[in-house]
Amino acid sequence: MPEIQKRDGMFTWTDLASPDPTMAKAFYGALFDWEAEDVPAGDQGVYTLFSKGGKTVAGLGGQPESMQGMPAVWTSYVSSSNVDEVAAKVEGLGGTVTVAPMDVMDAGRMAMIQDPTGATLGVWQAGNHAGADIFNEHGAMSWNELATRDVSTAKAFFKRLLGWAVQIGDIGGGSMYTGIFLDGDHPNGGMIQMDEKWPQEIPPHWMTYFMVDDVDAAAAKVEELGGTVKVLPRDIPVGRFSVVSDPQGGTFTIITMAAT
Repeated sequence: MPEIQKRDGMFTWTDLASPDPTMAKAFYGALFDWEAEDVPAGDQGVYTLFSKGGKTVAGLGGQPESMQGMPAVWTSYVSSSNVDEVAAKVEGLGGTVTVAPMDVMDAGRMAMIQDPTGATLGVWQAGNHAGADIFNEHGAMSWNELATRDVSTAKAFFKRLLGWAVQIGDIGGGSMYTGIFLDGDHPNGGMIQMDEKWPQEIPPHWMTYFMVDDVDAAAAKVEELGGTVKVLPRDIPVGRFSVVSDPQGGTFTIITMAAT
């Protein structure tokens, strides 16, 4: 698939903070046919770039001391032409800047923010690294979704912070889905309401989706590689999906889109 033109507010990158990067490389390499390249990351040691066919798809780093004892976690990033301006708005809108804007060598500039409902999101200003090269194909990021107990507050926050437009749609079974759009018509992710069916210990979070050719085969492969299938493959209006985690607990969603 051709590279997608990146815009402010668009999801362009995802990376994994893992307690065992070596094991993560083996797991994701076997699951998605990713190749791993370690690059110098200054005081952080190394950062791994995952790629397919020479095209970058995702990143991997070790966990800082503040995360010791925690499971692996995927983080979603939106693109911005000015991270400092975005970060300066966050607290006035009720959110929190958890990592102040900082340069990441010559790769770019980043900040980490938390919306008023408690979910963490990265903001990335490109330098030499603009984000993923490919999307919406096997082993590449295809969607990002906020699960929160207060969709209304999250919508208002992100509309003012990033200019996102939203649309509400019925996805069947009495459930509604909030779609996120850029420029009025460019799909850019979604939001779902966490209701009483969600265990209280699960905090609001962003979920990274990766496209696969066969979600059932990929879910079986996850278990074969030592991971866990948290939600069995099931059909949804746009295709078939499954929620899975790697052996270190890093949770993500795999999805096969319905034929059009």
